[in-house]
Amino acid sequence: MVEQDLTQLIRQAKAGDTDAFAVLVAQFKGEVFRHAYAMTGDRMEAEDIAQEAFVKAWYALDKLEHAYAFASWMSKIVSHLCYDRLKKLRKKAALQAEIEEEPMRRATSNIDSANLRFDIRGAMEKLSPEHRAAIVLRDIQGYSYEEIADILNIPLGTVKSRINTARNILKKELSRG
Repeated sequence: MVEQDLTQLIRQAKAGDTDAFAVLVAQFKGEVFRHAYAMTGDRMEAEDIAQEAFVKAWYALDKLEHAYAFASWMSKIVSHLCYDRLKKLRKKAALQAEIEEEPMRRATSNIDSANLRFDIRGAMEKLSPEHRAAIVLRDIQGYSYEEIADILNIPLGTVKSRINTARNILKKELSRG
């Protein structure tokens, strides 16, 4: 999409034009879904988060200062929603484990797995949400370190540290498999 067209669509959407916003949704839904899926590893959760992200974006469009920053602004919304969802899922899993009094079995075990994708997904689950967000934004979404710092609202050094730590954890986990 040409930057001028994007700017015009955002301007129209800010003015309440739902058709213009629908075009934005169509344009960015794939990227938003991929980001959420990479963070959660669950297709249904990713679809829910993507939908919720666009709803939040619609109601917060007036806070978007620069139209050219729409993609990174959406990434910030998705990252925050994923953090919240992962925290809720962890709390729910911990409560369920207490109730059942048995350790939770990981759904993505690397045991006897020959599928690299499955191994990577399992290794990604070992990462904290903060490390996962950084590695997804850098290695999957392709954002620069500076853009990631802005999206996650953290210092540049923290971004570099999280990505380095995440890569080391992934390397360690994948070498085990």
